[in-house]
Amino acid sequence: MAVAVTSLVGAGAVTAPSAAALTPPVGITADDLPTWQTNGIVWSMAQADGMVFAGGTFSTIRPPEEGSDGGEQPAVNFAAFNAATGAPTSCKLSFTIGSGTATVRALAVSPDRKTLYAGGQFGAVNGIGASNVAAIDIATCTPKTSFKVASSATVRALAVTDDTVYLGGDFTSLEGQSRRYFGAVTTGGDLKPWTADADEPGRALEVAPDGKNVVLGGDFMTVRGADSHALAVVDAGTGALTKTYARGFIPTTSTVKDLTSDATGVYTGNEGTGGGVFDGRIALNASDFNQRWRDTCLGATQAVTVHKSVLYSGSHAHDCSSMGEFPNQRRKHLLAQSVDDPTLLGWFPDTNDGLGEQIGPRVMETAQAGGTDYLWVGGEFTTVNGGRQQGLTRFASGPDTSAPSVPLVNASSVKPSEVNVRWQSSLDLDDSKLTYRVYRNGGTTPVHTVSGSSLPWVRPQLSFTDTDVTPGSTYTYRITASDGTNTSARSATQTVTVPAAADSYAERVKADGANLYWRFDEASGQFAADASGGDNSGVHRNGPTYRVTPAAVPGGSTAVGYNGSDEYTYSDRKHSRPSQYTMETWFRTTTTSGGKLIGFGDRTQEPSASHDKQLYMTNDGRVVFGVHSGFARTISSGFGLNDGRWHHVVATQGPSGMRLYVDGSLRASNLLVTSSSDYDGYWHVGGDTINSSWPSSPSSDYFNGQIDETAVYPSVLSGSQVSGHYNLRTRG
Repeated sequence: MAVAVTSLVGAGAVTAPSAAALTPPVGITADDLPTWQTNGIVWSMAQADGMVFAGGTFSTIRPPEEGSDGGEQPAVNFAAFNAATGAPTSCKLSFTIGSGTATVRALAVSPDRKTLYAGGQFGAVNGIGASNVAAIDIATCTPKTSFKVASSATVRALAVTDDTVYLGGDFTSLEGQSRRYFGAVTTGGDLKPWTADADEPGRALEVAPDGKNVVLGGDFMTVRGADSHALAVVDAGTGALTKTYARGFIPTTSTVKDLTSDATGVYTGNEGTGGGVFDGRIALNASDFNQRWRDTCLGATQAVTVHKSVLYSGSHAHDCSSMGEFPNQRRKHLLAQSVDDPTLLGWFPDTNDGLGEQIGPRVMETAQAGGTDYLWVGGEFTTVNGGRQQGLTRFASGPDTSAPSVPLVNASSVKPSEVNVRWQSSLDLDDSKLTYRVYRNGGTTPVHTVSGSSLPWVRPQLSFTDTDVTPGSTYTYRITASDGTNTSARSATQTVTVPAAADSYAERVKADGANLYWRFDEASGQFAADASGGDNSGVHRNGPTYRVTPAAVPGGSTAVGYNGSDEYTYSDRKHSRPSQYTMETWFRTTTTSGGKLIGFGDRTQEPSASHDKQLYMTNDGRVVFGVHSGFARTISSGFGLNDGRWHHVVATQGPSGMRLYVDGSLRASNLLVTSSSDYDGYWHVGGDTINSSWPSSPSSDYFNGQIDETAVYPSVLSGSQVSGHYNLRTRG
């Protein structure tokens, strides 16, 4: 993901384009609104004239956790709500069955908004007999007794036109006549000759924008005897095939779980099982039903809906690295994309996995009331945005009420002419572009203003260099983040005294071309500032020990301590494989369990699957430099470097092979190994995968000790440069 940053550097008041409360095209905030909730799973929703209908497998509804307007109410697998308030309406329906578990799996409203159709597994509605499908008069909230359709099994999907109700599900007959998994009746309940028989259950239906076709989704391999896996387009009048999709367009391990459309296209939500699956979304052109785009995120998509050219989806996405987005990590359940582009947009409210299959959201619906648009979400979840909320939640087109997170700031000065202020960009769940203001010495007018973009997994460093400073003077800095409507609190005060002379070690590292330089001077938080000038910051995981002294080199800088079990730091920015590079760090330890000092891996919040270009310590205190070039290639130092003293280690690889330096001297080399594994990844310090295939692999992947002055260079440092760095030490 390319991250755009507008940077304005210099002294005095500076301005930049302000952020807006929502970053277009996103038109729904991430702020969840108070909404009544269920005691079970919501599987289906529909809306009409400011009412939202919810069906599923539940028996009661109750107020939001913070609510006090009444208690729990019975609601047997169905409830109706005011779209604007989230409170129940007077419409009460009970979907029951004589034996087994009743459930409402599909809801659809007629174009004239007078009739609600319901499908699922049930035998009665308010005591009136039904066979898995029913019609409800919306005005009176009563079943239409004239609509009598017998389905042999569960109805999972419905789509309605002026004269036809299309059904999909597990059934093999309607009204006693063969209809395999898809069928159609009139709006009055008479069976139509329309046939689109499949060989496996139907799960989704959508009338195409032209009204002439119906899009089918499900588990099937064939429709009307023709190969068309999981997706097919049929004629709305006859069921004849309009377009098929050969096996492989959607892998046979995947199905279509939901369909939605707008004037320009039809959109699928897909779920896979096992290896080689497709869990993402596909955009099809409305004109020819050919693919416009697809995303390949992993984490099954259960629900899709469109609002103003944005496709919102409910899934449990956990790995979008194939899209250039986040690597495998904690699930994200709500996502947004342009209907014209699969790139993820800056909208990230979240639920948990919840009950049942623990997938989270199952259904989405948009509604309008009082000039405000609402996005309703139903499913298995029991929390929303970290707060308790079960089964239902909703979001609105405004107002946006949540401020961005408070910036994490690091300020330092390594030469008499300037102070460097660096901060991790803030997070706003519905606005990827924010405006930052830097305040000096408690002032009310910012000395610097800059805008930048961020996402939950890409929080790039922003920087300001204050050159209006005097050696020996002390300055303070605080920063705010704004989305154009809401502004964060000011950051914690950073106090800096400008030195009378330059920090020779830091200046040498920068002069030699480091493009990542972590000095580990942070007092707390996740932000690891990059002093290289490349804004290549890091993220601390699991709270390492900050500001460890004495540090490895002279001056006011400090080190970081890792516990050897789960603490580490990774680069915020993804990097391509370097063709040549230098890794440099200082370490101090007495561990006998080894661990990774620094390395390159393909994941950030869990152990990497691909990993090499690494320096790790063995149990007996040797340092090993390893790359993967066909197989694991390593060179190593002598043992005993776990003696509790600071040691300097540098590894280089380039056209002249591999070299390993310890304490300023060349300890090992291999002139033949000039390449490494080719994958995009992140630099890790303090821990990441070291599996048993690596020679003398340690007991622990994580390092127990202190690390300081970590740098990565896009070039091979010479021996004289390495010894020059080491000779600037003053502590042993």
